[in-house]
Amino acid sequence: MPARSGACLSPATVSVSEKPQSPSGFWPDTKGSPAGCCGGFPWGCFITYDFQAKAMDAPHPKAALDSINELPENILLELFTHVPARQLLLNCRLVCSLWRDLIDLMTLWKRKCLREGFITEDWDQPVADWKIFYFLRSLHRNLLRNPCAEEDMFAWQIDFNGGDRWKVESLPGAHGTDFPDPKVKKYFVTSYEMCLKSQLVDLVAEGYWEELLDTFRPDIVVKDWFAARADCGCTYQLKVQLASADYFVLASFEPPPVTIQQWNNATWTEVSYTFSDYPRGVRYILFQHGGRDTQYWAGWYGPRVTNSSIVVSPKMTRNQASSEAQPGQKHGQEEAAQSPYRAVLQIF
Repeated sequence: MPARSGACLSPATVSVSEKPQSPSGFWPDTKGSPAGCCGGFPWGCFITYDFQAKAMDAPHPKAALDSINELPENILLELFTHVPARQLLLNCRLVCSLWRDLIDLMTLWKRKCLREGFITEDWDQPVADWKIFYFLRSLHRNLLRNPCAEEDMFAWQIDFNGGDRWKVESLPGAHGTDFPDPKVKKYFVTSYEMCLKSQLVDLVAEGYWEELLDTFRPDIVVKDWFAARADCGCTYQLKVQLASADYFVLASFEPPPVTIQQWNNATWTEVSYTFSDYPRGVRYILFQHGGRDTQYWAGWYGPRVTNSSIVVSPKMTRNQASSEAQPGQKHGQEEAAQSPYRAVLQIF
């Protein structure tokens, strides 16, 4: 455990109610604070906690504490598990060396992961950095909006709208099959000429700060599902690109188009790819998919797509197969290293 610092804050200094942040902004404002080993107590770091009750659990409880740092360190750690993570790093960590050292302990962030339900008591997978793991799990969600057509075409950019255009239908659809997940009720369907749609994900706007992306480069897991009608052939295609702040492509996944023959079993197929150890500077993700039918029939006989996802995940034990390019696909990391030119992201 880190060594204790000297006298710090008196109990009267710590409020048990939430207080507004500093007028100067989200970062703590310590100007004009009293001198001492803590350099004053920053705004915003007010903790709702029953200090006296916890103090009674100490081996030799006192009638009053001269400093909150007189609490046993295991109680301080327990206290910190109840404080919002951003407040711990932006405010509490600046109070004194003891708090800084405790907040930097991986034990604290593992406890917070357990408390938030991110892991279970019997968790046995290796984690390189519990603090980063906690923040990535806090942000864990599908970054694509309206992936299952529940809101018609909302949030999707229509890049090509050939034939009778994109359409939304309910599962299983004519000459179709049920989706593996019964919660998925609808799908997007293409026509007899090329239909493509896309979304551009802004990672910084979604809460992933630049240092996190560039230093730790968490895995970016992309998934998509497609199926054909049993009575009509079709061609399906997918392209995912990672781009910089100025829209230069840094990595890409673009497998060869998949052609399904007429009179097929109409089963749903999942496509999955994990971007790992990609170049620094990634700020955007372009996801584009679609296709057309091969019979050139009027109506909606092309590939059906649904349940697409982009998820940023903590790095776990590396699975080499998940990051290897399939035969014929474009692997952006290798292309970027070999080509003297940089491709620019095409936003339709």
